[in-house]
Amino acid sequence: MKTRNSITRRQFIDAAAKASLSFTIVPRSVLGGRGYIAPSDKLNIAYIGCGTQGLREMCELLPLPDLQIVSVCDPNKMSTNYVDWSPNGIRDDIRKTLNDPGWGAAFKGIPGGRDIGRELVEKYYSKQRNTGYKGCTSYADFRELLEKEKDIDAVKIMTPDHLHGYISIAAMKKGKHVVIHKPLANRMYEARQVIATARNTGVGTHLLAWSKRPGAEQVKQWIAEGRIGKLREIHNWSNRPVWPQWTSNPTDTPPVPEGFDWQLWLGPVPDRPYHPNYTHNVFRGWYDFGAGSIAEMGHYSLWPLFLTLGINTAPYFAEACGTTTSAIDHHVSHGVRNDVAFPYSCMVRFKFPEQATLPPFELFWYDGGMRPHTPDELGAGSLEREGMMFVGDKGRIIAGFRCDNPRILGATDLAATSQKAEADRSDQYWIDAFRNKTQSPGSFLLAGPVTETILLGGVAIRSRKRLEYDARSMKITNDEQANKYFHREYRPGWEL
Repeated sequence: MKTRNSITRRQFIDAAAKASLSFTIVPRSVLGGRGYIAPSDKLNIAYIGCGTQGLREMCELLPLPDLQIVSVCDPNKMSTNYVDWSPNGIRDDIRKTLNDPGWGAAFKGIPGGRDIGRELVEKYYSKQRNTGYKGCTSYADFRELLEKEKDIDAVKIMTPDHLHGYISIAAMKKGKHVVIHKPLANRMYEARQVIATARNTGVGTHLLAWSKRPGAEQVKQWIAEGRIGKLREIHNWSNRPVWPQWTSNPTDTPPVPEGFDWQLWLGPVPDRPYHPNYTHNVFRGWYDFGAGSIAEMGHYSLWPLFLTLGINTAPYFAEACGTTTSAIDHHVSHGVRNDVAFPYSCMVRFKFPEQATLPPFELFWYDGGMRPHTPDELGAGSLEREGMMFVGDKGRIIAGFRCDNPRILGATDLAATSQKAEADRSDQYWIDAFRNKTQSPGSFLLAGPVTETILLGGVAIRSRKRLEYDARSMKITNDEQANKYFHREYRPGWEL
Protein backbone atom coordinates (compact mmCIF):
# COMPACT_ATOMS: atom_id res chain seq x y z
CA MET A 1 0.00 0.00 0.00
CA LYS A 2 1.41 3.36 -1.00
CA THR A 3 1.85 6.14 1.52
CA ARG A 4 1.85 9.85 0.97
CA ASN A 5 5.67 9.98 1.33
CA SER A 6 6.44 7.14 -1.04
CA ILE A 7 8.00 7.90 -4.47
CA THR A 8 8.37 5.87 -7.63
CA ARG A 9 11.74 4.54 -8.82
CA ARG A 10 11.67 7.00 -11.75
CA GLN A 11 11.02 9.90 -9.38
CA PHE A 12 13.96 8.79 -7.25
CA ILE A 13 16.30 8.56 -10.25
CA ASP A 14 15.16 12.00 -11.52
CA ALA A 15 15.74 13.55 -8.13
CA ALA A 16 19.15 11.93 -7.81
CA ALA A 17 20.14 13.17 -11.24
CA LYS A 18 19.10 16.71 -10.40
CA ALA A 19 21.03 16.54 -7.14
CA SER A 20 24.09 15.27 -9.01
CA LEU A 21 23.79 18.05 -11.58
CA SER A 22 23.50 20.72 -8.92
CA PHE A 23 26.64 19.37 -7.26
CA THR A 24 28.75 19.43 -10.42
CA ILE A 25 28.09 23.09 -11.09
CA VAL A 26 29.27 24.31 -7.70
CA PRO A 27 31.98 26.91 -8.44
CA ARG A 28 35.51 25.54 -8.44
CA SER A 29 36.48 28.24 -5.98
CA VAL A 30 34.04 26.75 -3.46
CA LEU A 31 35.36 23.24 -3.96
CA GLY A 32 38.96 24.32 -3.59
CA GLY A 33 38.46 26.75 -0.76
CA ARG A 34 38.70 30.50 -0.53
CA GLY A 35 41.07 31.95 -3.13
CA TYR A 36 41.33 28.67 -5.04
CA ILE A 37 42.09 28.91 -8.75
CA ALA A 38 41.67 25.82 -10.88
CA PRO A 39 44.85 24.58 -12.57
CA SER A 40 43.24 25.11 -15.96
CA ASP A 41 42.76 28.80 -15.13
CA LYS A 42 46.35 29.44 -14.06
CA LEU A 43 48.89 31.21 -16.24
CA ASN A 44 51.62 28.70 -17.10
CA ILE A 45 55.01 30.40 -17.01
CA ALA A 46 58.38 29.39 -18.44
CA TYR A 47 61.13 31.09 -16.46
CA ILE A 48 64.23 31.89 -18.53
CA GLY A 49 67.20 33.01 -16.43
CA CYS A 50 67.91 31.60 -12.96
CA GLY A 51 70.65 33.93 -11.74
CA THR A 52 70.43 36.01 -8.59
CA GLN A 53 67.77 38.46 -9.75
CA GLY A 54 65.88 35.67 -11.45
CA LEU A 55 65.75 33.60 -8.26
CA ARG A 56 64.90 36.62 -6.13
CA GLU A 57 61.87 37.42 -8.26
CA MET A 58 60.95 33.75 -8.56
CA CYS A 59 60.51 33.74 -4.79
CA GLU A 60 58.03 36.59 -5.18
CA LEU A 61 56.04 34.88 -7.95
CA LEU A 62 55.69 31.39 -6.48
CA PRO A 63 53.06 32.29 -3.84
CA LEU A 64 50.80 34.00 -6.37
CA PRO A 65 47.72 31.78 -6.85
CA ASP A 66 46.92 32.60 -10.47
CA LEU A 67 50.15 31.44 -12.09
CA GLN A 68 52.45 28.48 -11.94
CA ILE A 69 56.00 28.09 -13.15
CA VAL A 70 56.12 24.94 -15.26
CA SER A 71 59.58 25.18 -16.81
CA VAL A 72 62.95 26.80 -16.09
CA CYS A 73 65.88 27.54 -18.37
CA ASP A 74 69.47 28.68 -17.93
CA PRO A 75 72.74 27.82 -19.71
CA ASN A 76 74.28 27.31 -16.27
CA LYS A 77 73.34 24.03 -14.59
CA MET A 78 74.32 25.05 -11.07
CA SER A 79 77.16 26.89 -9.38
CA THR A 80 77.85 28.97 -6.29
CA ASN A 81 80.00 31.65 -7.93
CA TYR A 82 77.27 34.26 -8.46
CA VAL A 83 77.61 37.92 -7.50
CA ASP A 84 74.92 39.66 -5.46
CA TRP A 85 74.27 42.53 -3.05
CA SER A 86 74.85 40.39 0.05
CA PRO A 87 76.48 37.01 0.74
CA ASN A 88 73.32 35.28 1.98
CA GLY A 89 70.44 37.26 0.48
CA ILE A 90 69.46 34.68 -2.15
CA ARG A 91 69.86 31.79 0.27
CA ASP A 92 67.70 33.53 2.87
CA ASP A 93 65.01 34.42 0.32
CA ILE A 94 64.77 30.77 -0.72
CA ARG A 95 64.71 29.62 2.91
CA LYS A 96 61.84 31.97 3.65
CA THR A 97 59.91 30.95 0.53
CA LEU A 98 60.28 27.24 1.27
CA ASN A 99 59.89 27.70 5.03
CA ASP A 100 63.09 25.69 5.34
CA PRO A 101 65.69 27.33 7.62
CA GLY A 102 68.31 24.77 6.65
CA TRP A 103 68.12 25.13 2.87
CA GLY A 104 71.52 25.70 1.25
CA ALA A 105 73.51 25.19 4.44
CA ALA A 106 76.25 23.36 2.56
CA PHE A 107 76.80 26.09 -0.04
CA LYS A 108 80.03 28.06 0.32
CA GLY A 109 79.09 30.81 -2.12
CA ILE A 110 76.02 32.40 -3.77
CA PRO A 111 73.93 29.76 -5.60
CA GLY A 112 72.23 29.96 -8.97
CA GLY A 113 71.46 28.09 -12.17
CA ARG A 114 68.62 26.03 -13.57
CA ASP A 115 68.99 23.22 -11.02
CA ILE A 116 68.46 25.70 -8.20
CA GLY A 117 65.47 27.19 -10.01
CA ARG A 118 63.90 23.80 -10.59
CA GLU A 119 64.48 22.72 -7.00
CA LEU A 120 62.91 25.91 -5.69
CA VAL A 121 59.83 25.54 -7.91
CA GLU A 122 59.24 21.86 -7.20
CA LYS A 123 59.82 22.07 -3.45
CA TYR A 124 57.49 25.04 -3.13
CA TYR A 125 54.65 23.58 -5.18
CA SER A 126 54.96 20.13 -3.60
CA LYS A 127 53.94 21.72 -0.29
CA GLN A 128 50.84 23.37 -1.76
CA ARG A 129 47.36 21.85 -2.09
CA ASN A 130 44.90 22.08 -5.00
CA THR A 131 47.53 23.17 -7.54
CA GLY A 132 47.45 20.11 -9.80
CA TYR A 133 51.17 20.68 -10.27
CA LYS A 134 52.97 17.82 -12.03
CA GLY A 135 56.60 18.93 -11.90
CA CYS A 136 58.92 21.42 -13.55
CA THR A 137 60.89 20.78 -16.71
CA SER A 138 64.40 22.18 -17.12
CA TYR A 139 66.39 23.31 -20.18
CA ALA A 140 69.76 24.81 -21.00
CA ASP A 141 68.59 26.18 -24.37
CA PHE A 142 65.54 28.46 -24.54
CA ARG A 143 65.00 27.42 -28.17
CA GLU A 144 64.47 23.82 -27.11
CA LEU A 145 62.09 24.96 -24.38
CA LEU A 146 59.98 26.98 -26.81
CA GLU A 147 59.87 24.06 -29.23
CA LYS A 148 58.90 21.37 -26.71
CA GLU A 149 56.77 23.12 -24.10
CA LYS A 150 53.47 23.47 -25.94
CA ASP A 151 51.34 24.37 -22.92
CA ILE A 152 53.14 27.44 -21.65
CA ASP A 153 51.19 30.69 -21.84
CA ALA A 154 54.01 33.14 -21.15
CA VAL A 155 57.73 33.47 -20.57
CA LYS A 156 59.53 35.60 -18.05
CA ILE A 157 62.98 36.61 -19.28
CA MET A 158 65.65 37.27 -16.63
CA THR A 159 68.82 36.98 -18.73
CA PRO A 160 71.63 39.46 -19.48
CA ASP A 161 70.66 42.32 -21.77
CA HIS A 162 72.17 40.95 -24.99
CA LEU A 163 69.64 38.09 -25.00
CA HIS A 164 66.50 40.10 -24.21
CA GLY A 165 65.52 41.00 -27.73
CA TYR A 166 66.42 37.67 -29.27
CA ILE A 167 64.51 35.53 -26.75
CA SER A 168 61.45 37.77 -26.56
CA ILE A 169 61.06 37.81 -30.35
CA ALA A 170 61.37 34.02 -30.49
CA ALA A 171 58.76 33.63 -27.74
CA MET A 172 56.29 36.07 -29.27
CA LYS A 173 56.54 34.32 -32.63
CA LYS A 174 55.47 31.16 -30.80
CA GLY A 175 52.40 33.02 -29.54
CA LYS A 176 53.64 33.39 -25.97
CA HIS A 177 53.11 36.42 -23.78
CA VAL A 178 56.37 37.99 -22.61
CA VAL A 179 57.39 39.76 -19.41
CA ILE A 180 60.96 40.97 -19.38
CA HIS A 181 63.40 43.05 -17.41
CA LYS A 182 64.81 46.20 -18.93
CA PRO A 183 65.95 46.92 -21.59
CA LEU A 184 63.93 45.51 -24.47
CA ALA A 185 67.31 44.97 -26.15
CA ASN A 186 70.75 46.54 -26.03
CA ARG A 187 70.69 47.51 -29.69
CA MET A 188 68.21 49.94 -31.23
CA TYR A 189 67.54 47.73 -34.25
CA GLU A 190 66.62 44.78 -32.03
CA ALA A 191 64.45 46.91 -29.76
CA ARG A 192 62.44 48.09 -32.75
CA GLN A 193 62.07 44.49 -33.90
CA VAL A 194 60.79 43.55 -30.43
CA ILE A 195 58.12 46.25 -30.54
CA ALA A 196 57.16 45.39 -34.12
CA THR A 197 56.85 41.69 -33.23
CA ALA A 198 54.66 42.53 -30.24
CA ARG A 199 52.40 44.60 -32.47
CA ASN A 200 52.24 42.00 -35.25
CA THR A 201 51.61 38.98 -33.03
CA GLY A 202 49.17 40.70 -30.67
CA VAL A 203 50.48 38.82 -27.62
CA GLY A 204 50.55 40.44 -24.19
CA THR A 205 53.81 42.05 -23.14
CA HIS A 206 55.18 43.79 -20.07
CA LEU A 207 58.44 45.62 -19.40
CA LEU A 208 59.09 45.27 -15.68
CA ALA A 209 60.48 48.78 -15.18
CA TRP A 210 56.89 50.06 -15.44
CA SER A 211 55.23 51.31 -12.29
CA LYS A 212 52.67 53.83 -11.15
CA ARG A 213 54.46 56.88 -9.80
CA PRO A 214 52.25 59.23 -7.76
CA GLY A 215 55.15 61.67 -7.53
CA ALA A 216 55.22 62.02 -11.30
CA GLU A 217 51.50 62.85 -11.28
CA GLN A 218 52.21 65.59 -8.73
CA VAL A 219 55.03 67.00 -10.86
CA LYS A 220 52.77 66.96 -13.91
CA GLN A 221 50.15 68.95 -12.02
CA TRP A 222 52.64 71.55 -10.80
CA ILE A 223 54.06 72.02 -14.30
CA ALA A 224 50.54 72.38 -15.72
CA GLU A 225 49.73 74.97 -13.02
CA GLY A 226 52.82 76.98 -13.92
CA ARG A 227 54.33 76.56 -10.47
CA ILE A 228 57.88 76.59 -11.94
CA GLY A 229 57.05 78.51 -15.10
CA LYS A 230 57.83 76.94 -18.45
CA LEU A 231 59.73 73.64 -18.21
CA ARG A 232 63.27 73.91 -19.56
CA GLU A 233 65.24 70.95 -18.24
CA ILE A 234 64.82 67.56 -16.56
CA HIS A 235 67.82 66.15 -14.65
CA ASN A 236 68.10 62.53 -13.48
CA TRP A 237 71.14 61.09 -11.72
CA SER A 238 72.14 57.68 -10.34
CA ASN A 239 75.05 56.36 -8.27
CA ARG A 240 75.36 53.40 -10.65
CA PRO A 241 77.46 51.59 -11.71
CA VAL A 242 77.74 49.44 -8.60
CA TRP A 243 79.66 46.77 -10.49
CA PRO A 244 83.26 46.78 -11.80
CA GLN A 245 83.90 48.58 -15.06
CA TRP A 246 86.77 47.63 -17.33
CA THR A 247 88.58 49.52 -20.08
CA SER A 248 89.68 46.51 -22.15
CA ASN A 249 88.77 42.89 -22.72
CA PRO A 250 90.48 40.36 -20.44
CA THR A 251 93.48 38.57 -21.94
CA ASP A 252 93.64 35.50 -19.71
CA THR A 253 91.52 32.49 -20.64
CA PRO A 254 90.34 30.52 -17.60
CA PRO A 255 88.49 27.25 -18.28
CA VAL A 256 84.74 27.26 -18.76
CA PRO A 257 83.13 26.09 -15.49
CA GLU A 258 81.62 22.63 -15.47
CA GLY A 259 77.93 22.68 -16.30
CA PHE A 260 78.06 26.13 -17.92
CA ASP A 261 77.28 26.32 -21.66
CA TRP A 262 79.33 29.31 -22.75
CA GLN A 263 78.10 29.19 -26.34
CA LEU A 264 74.47 29.39 -25.24
CA TRP A 265 75.29 32.26 -22.87
CA LEU A 266 76.92 34.19 -25.74
CA GLY A 267 73.87 33.66 -27.93
CA PRO A 268 74.00 36.11 -30.87
CA VAL A 269 77.28 37.77 -29.78
CA PRO A 270 80.36 36.74 -31.81
CA ASP A 271 82.51 34.08 -30.19
CA ARG A 272 85.23 34.95 -27.69
CA PRO A 273 86.98 33.08 -24.88
CA TYR A 274 85.04 32.60 -21.67
CA HIS A 275 85.85 34.91 -18.78
CA PRO A 276 83.97 35.41 -15.49
CA ASN A 277 84.28 39.19 -15.89
CA TYR A 278 81.61 38.99 -18.61
CA THR A 279 79.04 36.97 -16.70
CA HIS A 280 76.60 37.20 -13.81
CA ASN A 281 75.73 40.76 -12.75
CA VAL A 282 78.96 42.32 -14.08
CA PHE A 283 77.79 41.92 -17.70
CA ARG A 284 76.07 45.32 -17.59
CA GLY A 285 79.16 47.40 -18.23
CA TRP A 286 80.17 45.77 -21.52
CA TYR A 287 78.92 47.20 -24.80
CA ASP A 288 78.35 43.69 -26.18
CA PHE A 289 76.41 42.31 -23.22
CA GLY A 290 74.86 45.23 -21.33
CA ALA A 291 73.49 48.69 -21.94
CA GLY A 292 75.12 50.62 -19.13
CA SER A 293 73.82 52.41 -16.07
CA ILE A 294 71.37 54.47 -18.09
CA ALA A 295 69.55 51.27 -19.10
CA GLU A 296 69.93 49.58 -15.73
CA MET A 297 68.37 52.45 -13.77
CA GLY A 298 67.08 54.98 -16.28
CA HIS A 299 64.12 52.79 -17.19
CA TYR A 300 62.86 52.85 -13.60
CA SER A 301 62.95 56.63 -13.38
CA LEU A 302 62.32 57.79 -16.93
CA TRP A 303 59.69 55.43 -18.31
CA PRO A 304 56.98 56.19 -15.73
CA LEU A 305 57.85 59.86 -16.16
CA PHE A 306 57.55 59.68 -19.95
CA LEU A 307 54.16 58.01 -19.68
CA THR A 308 52.89 60.48 -17.09
CA LEU A 309 54.12 63.65 -18.77
CA GLY A 310 53.11 62.45 -22.23
CA ILE A 311 56.61 62.34 -23.76
CA ASN A 312 55.75 60.45 -26.91
CA THR A 313 58.70 61.13 -29.19
CA ALA A 314 62.38 60.28 -29.12
CA PRO A 315 64.98 63.05 -28.79
CA TYR A 316 66.42 64.60 -31.94
CA PHE A 317 69.83 65.34 -30.38
CA ALA A 318 72.22 63.65 -27.96
CA GLU A 319 75.75 64.24 -26.75
CA ALA A 320 77.74 62.60 -23.97
CA CYS A 321 80.96 62.86 -22.04
CA GLY A 322 82.52 60.23 -19.83
CA THR A 323 85.43 59.34 -17.62
CA THR A 324 88.79 58.94 -19.33
CA THR A 325 91.79 56.95 -18.16
CA SER A 326 95.47 56.54 -18.96
CA ALA A 327 98.13 53.84 -18.86
CA ILE A 328 101.91 53.87 -18.55
CA ASP A 329 104.03 51.82 -20.95
CA HIS A 330 107.81 51.95 -20.77
CA HIS A 331 107.59 54.94 -18.42
CA VAL A 332 105.44 56.89 -20.88
CA SER A 333 101.87 57.87 -20.02
CA HIS A 334 99.23 57.75 -22.73
CA GLY A 335 95.46 57.85 -22.96
CA VAL A 336 93.46 54.66 -23.27
CA ARG A 337 90.62 54.61 -25.75
CA ASN A 338 87.92 52.36 -24.37
CA ASP A 339 85.94 50.72 -27.17
CA VAL A 340 84.54 47.79 -25.21
CA ALA A 341 82.81 49.08 -22.07
CA PHE A 342 80.87 52.01 -20.68
CA PRO A 343 82.91 54.61 -18.76
CA TYR A 344 83.11 54.74 -14.97
CA SER A 345 80.85 57.78 -15.05
CA CYS A 346 79.16 59.85 -17.72
CA MET A 347 76.73 62.64 -18.52
CA VAL A 348 74.32 62.58 -21.46
CA ARG A 349 72.30 65.53 -22.76
CA PHE A 350 69.21 65.03 -24.93
CA LYS A 351 67.05 67.58 -26.73
CA PHE A 352 63.35 66.89 -27.19
CA PRO A 353 60.87 68.61 -29.47
CA GLU A 354 57.63 70.11 -28.21
CA GLN A 355 55.20 67.54 -26.81
CA ALA A 356 51.41 67.75 -26.57
CA THR A 357 51.57 69.28 -23.08
CA LEU A 358 55.24 70.29 -22.80
CA PRO A 359 57.42 72.88 -24.53
CA PRO A 360 60.75 71.84 -26.07
CA PHE A 361 63.08 70.76 -23.24
CA GLU A 362 66.42 69.13 -22.47
CA LEU A 363 66.94 65.94 -20.50
CA PHE A 364 70.22 65.31 -18.64
CA TRP A 365 71.35 61.89 -17.40
CA TYR A 366 74.25 61.45 -14.93
CA ASP A 367 75.82 58.34 -13.40
CA GLY A 368 78.92 57.17 -11.59
CA GLY A 369 78.76 59.90 -8.96
CA MET A 370 78.15 62.78 -11.37
CA ARG A 371 75.13 65.03 -10.76
CA PRO A 372 73.98 68.60 -11.43
CA HIS A 373 75.16 71.52 -9.35
CA THR A 374 73.33 71.95 -6.07
CA PRO A 375 70.65 74.67 -6.43
CA ASP A 376 71.23 77.76 -4.28
CA GLU A 377 67.77 77.29 -2.78
CA LEU A 378 69.04 74.25 -0.88
CA GLY A 379 71.44 76.46 1.07
CA ALA A 380 73.93 74.34 2.98
CA GLY A 381 72.18 71.17 1.89
CA SER A 382 73.32 68.98 -0.95
CA LEU A 383 71.73 66.74 -3.53
CA GLU A 384 71.19 63.09 -2.65
CA ARG A 385 73.34 60.54 -4.46
CA GLU A 386 70.34 59.70 -6.67
CA GLY A 387 67.57 62.06 -7.64
CA MET A 388 65.58 64.05 -10.14
CA MET A 389 65.14 67.76 -10.75
CA PHE A 390 62.81 69.77 -12.99
CA VAL A 391 63.97 73.24 -13.97
CA GLY A 392 61.57 75.89 -15.20
CA ASP A 393 62.13 79.52 -16.03
CA LYS A 394 60.59 80.51 -12.67
CA GLY A 395 61.54 77.71 -10.28
CA ARG A 396 62.60 74.14 -9.65
CA ILE A 397 61.12 70.88 -8.44
CA ILE A 398 63.40 68.39 -6.73
CA ALA A 399 62.51 64.75 -6.11
CA GLY A 400 63.90 61.33 -5.39
CA PHE A 401 65.44 59.26 -8.15
CA ARG A 402 62.11 57.79 -9.26
CA CYS A 403 60.28 61.08 -8.84
CA ASP A 404 59.15 60.17 -5.33
CA ASN A 405 58.60 62.81 -2.63
CA PRO A 406 58.70 65.82 -4.98
CA ARG A 407 58.85 69.35 -3.58
CA ILE A 408 59.08 72.82 -5.01
CA LEU A 409 62.26 74.55 -3.93
CA GLY A 410 61.56 77.73 -2.01
CA ALA A 411 57.83 77.06 -1.75
CA THR A 412 56.11 78.15 1.44
CA ASP A 413 53.82 75.12 1.57
CA LEU A 414 56.51 72.46 1.72
CA ALA A 415 54.58 70.38 4.21
CA ALA A 416 51.70 70.14 1.78
CA THR A 417 53.85 69.49 -1.28
CA SER A 418 56.18 66.87 0.13
CA GLN A 419 53.73 64.11 0.98
CA LYS A 420 55.26 60.81 -0.08
CA ALA A 421 53.17 58.25 -1.91
CA GLU A 422 54.35 54.74 -2.58
CA ALA A 423 54.77 53.54 -6.15
CA ASP A 424 52.69 50.63 -7.41
CA ARG A 425 54.88 47.93 -9.00
CA SER A 426 52.64 44.91 -8.61
CA ASP A 427 53.17 41.86 -10.82
CA GLN A 428 49.40 41.46 -10.79
CA TYR A 429 49.06 43.99 -13.62
CA TRP A 430 50.79 41.81 -16.20
CA ILE A 431 49.40 38.58 -14.80
CA ASP A 432 45.82 39.84 -15.14
CA ALA A 433 46.52 41.27 -18.59
CA PHE A 434 48.01 38.00 -19.85
CA ARG A 435 45.15 35.91 -18.43
CA ASN A 436 42.58 38.25 -19.97
CA LYS A 437 44.49 38.54 -23.26
CA THR A 438 44.78 42.32 -22.96
CA GLN A 439 47.75 44.68 -22.97
CA SER A 440 49.29 45.60 -19.64
CA PRO A 441 50.03 49.23 -18.69
CA GLY A 442 53.70 48.26 -19.12
CA SER A 443 53.22 46.97 -22.67
CA PHE A 444 56.15 46.96 -25.08
CA LEU A 445 53.90 48.98 -27.40
CA LEU A 446 54.25 51.98 -25.06
CA ALA A 447 57.99 51.70 -24.51
CA GLY A 448 59.29 53.04 -27.82
CA PRO A 449 60.19 56.65 -26.85
CA VAL A 450 62.00 55.80 -23.62
CA THR A 451 63.77 52.83 -25.22
CA GLU A 452 65.08 54.95 -28.07
CA THR A 453 66.15 57.68 -25.67
CA ILE A 454 68.16 55.30 -23.49
CA LEU A 455 69.75 53.40 -26.37
CA LEU A 456 70.55 56.64 -28.20
CA GLY A 457 72.35 57.69 -25.03
CA GLY A 458 74.51 54.59 -25.33
CA VAL A 459 75.33 55.48 -28.94
CA ALA A 460 76.30 59.01 -27.88
CA ILE A 461 78.62 57.60 -25.20
CA ARG A 462 80.32 55.32 -27.72
CA SER A 463 80.62 57.85 -30.53
CA ARG A 464 81.88 60.75 -28.35
CA LYS A 465 80.21 63.25 -30.68
CA ARG A 466 77.19 65.54 -30.80
CA LEU A 467 74.59 63.50 -32.62
CA GLU A 468 71.58 64.61 -34.62
CA TYR A 469 69.01 61.83 -34.71
CA ASP A 470 66.15 61.15 -37.13
CA ALA A 471 63.86 58.72 -35.31
CA ARG A 472 61.71 58.10 -38.36
CA SER A 473 64.60 56.47 -40.23
CA MET A 474 66.58 55.39 -37.13
CA LYS A 475 69.58 57.27 -38.43
CA ILE A 476 72.26 59.63 -37.15
CA THR A 477 72.25 62.30 -39.83
CA ASN A 478 75.51 64.09 -39.03
CA ASP A 479 77.84 61.14 -38.36
CA GLU A 480 77.49 58.07 -40.55
CA GLN A 481 79.94 56.03 -38.46
CA ALA A 482 77.75 56.31 -35.36
CA ASN A 483 74.94 54.39 -37.08
CA LYS A 484 76.85 51.12 -36.71
CA TYR A 485 76.10 51.20 -32.98
CA PHE A 486 72.40 50.68 -33.66
CA HIS A 487 73.19 47.13 -34.80
CA ARG A 488 75.34 44.20 -33.76
CA GLU A 489 77.40 41.62 -35.62
CA TYR A 490 75.57 38.30 -35.28
CA ARG A 491 77.27 34.99 -34.68
CA PRO A 492 76.55 32.55 -37.53
CA GLY A 493 73.30 30.71 -36.88
CA TRP A 494 72.01 33.43 -34.57
CA GLU A 495 71.04 36.04 -37.14
CA LEU A 496 67.89 37.98 -36.35
